[in-house]
Amino acid sequence: MNDLVRQHTALGESDLEWLHLLVSEWQLLSDLSFADLVLWVPTSDGTRYVSVAQMRPNTGPTSYQDDMVGHLVPRGRRPLLDAALDEGRIVREGDPEWREEVPVRVESIPVRREGRVLGVIARNTNLLTVRTPSRLELTYLQSASDLAQMIAAGTFPFPGQQVDMDASPRAGDGLIRLDADGVVQYASPNALSAYHRLGLATDLVGQHLGQITADLAPSRGPVDEALVKLASGYAPREAEVEGNGGVIQLRAIPLKPKGSRIGSLVLLRDVTELRRRERELITKDATIREIHHRVKNNLQTVAALLRLQARRMDSVRGREALDEAVRRVGSIAIVHETLSQNLDERVEFDEIADRVIAMVAEISPGKVACRRNGRFGILDAEVATPLSMVLTEVLQNALEHAFAPGEQGAVEVSAVRGDARSADARLLITVQDDGRGLPEGFDPQRAGNLGLQIVRTLVEGELGGTFDMRPAPERGTRVVLDIPVRSQK
Repeated sequence: MNDLVRQHTALGESDLEWLHLLVSEWQLLSDLSFADLVLWVPTSDGTRYVSVAQMRPNTGPTSYQDDMVGHLVPRGRRPLLDAALDEGRIVREGDPEWREEVPVRVESIPVRREGRVLGVIARNTNLLTVRTPSRLELTYLQSASDLAQMIAAGTFPFPGQQVDMDASPRAGDGLIRLDADGVVQYASPNALSAYHRLGLATDLVGQHLGQITADLAPSRGPVDEALVKLASGYAPREAEVEGNGGVIQLRAIPLKPKGSRIGSLVLLRDVTELRRRERELITKDATIREIHHRVKNNLQTVAALLRLQARRMDSVRGREALDEAVRRVGSIAIVHETLSQNLDERVEFDEIADRVIAMVAEISPGKVACRRNGRFGILDAEVATPLSMVLTEVLQNALEHAFAPGEQGAVEVSAVRGDARSADARLLITVQDDGRGLPEGFDPQRAGNLGLQIVRTLVEGELGGTFDMRPAPERGTRVVLDIPVRSQK
């Protein structure tokens, strides 16, 4: 709609915003009218109309099988559009039109804003299934007529009341028509069922909806007064009412077809099951986070016990082995700590990588500089946990074996992430040092130390990737990890 309005019309941004507000609301008018709606706006030169939006009803058959958006019509071809635009009134004169052997009643509703007519809504009703209307259909049609008059007068939609079309109740969900005093004139079967869910044992017709709603809600005090006003339809507002184990969503629409309020429409929807599922998901998320938090605490306890044991050992190799175990446990704890702060089982691995680098760098404080380049991105927990251990082992191996005690140097971790939208995206990780290099005849695929065995097992077994260790181009050693990562959705 933005492109069509800016390309073909002289409307300003504030007028365009008004049309957007109207389009966010007009599904209600379409459903109440049992009719298709097409919004026509005159072009800049005034010789044609351009259709900028279209809506089909959920309550009846469509009159347009084709998409009308973008069509241009010369002025004079559709007299009802001309009359509504020029005279600023709703035009209903004329015989039904025949479209593909279907009779269609056409009406034109001017769209007014601040005294100016911006465009015209063509309301097209399929007459093929016309029959004697029920009480519900009569209420729908009367309410549609009131809304159409408010659009023509520029009092609907309500400024500042942007509606979420997916979240707000619709006419078919439940509809109540109130008089000016807030007394129910008509309640659809769905609306009555929703109030029965709240605990109402009687009929709604003839009852003051605001008072009935406040009585059914468990709250007391000032909230009751606000709820009474909302359910009485004095102002355009939305709220949820909970009682007797049920939850209904209310939306009040004051009806002012001639300037003063004659009554209100209250749209409502039973959202009991939806809210129950949302609470279950919240509870599940909280439980998962709590589990990760407790796992992290337990791992930190294990690491503390290992650290205490290491301090009491006389064997240097024994202390070193326990220190390595502490770092391995710590790398897993970092992942669980990050997961405990998220709503899903995915983590931003760059933060984890930085913490792992800082943890392992404590082996040679102030001697060897460790830094990271590139981004790992967001990874699933099932990838993040083994990858954190792999990164810990590779860095630990570099700091322990690449440099002599007290020697200065650098270790760089680089990450290159493939296109996250690709089904076969990969993560390429390079860990390179400028140390003494590999021993003569060293084969990383056959090396028997525990650290490299862990790396090979995790990379090839759990992550489904490849691991390679080779001399760096100038000096030192380069470790390359190539890991598949699932595409992000």
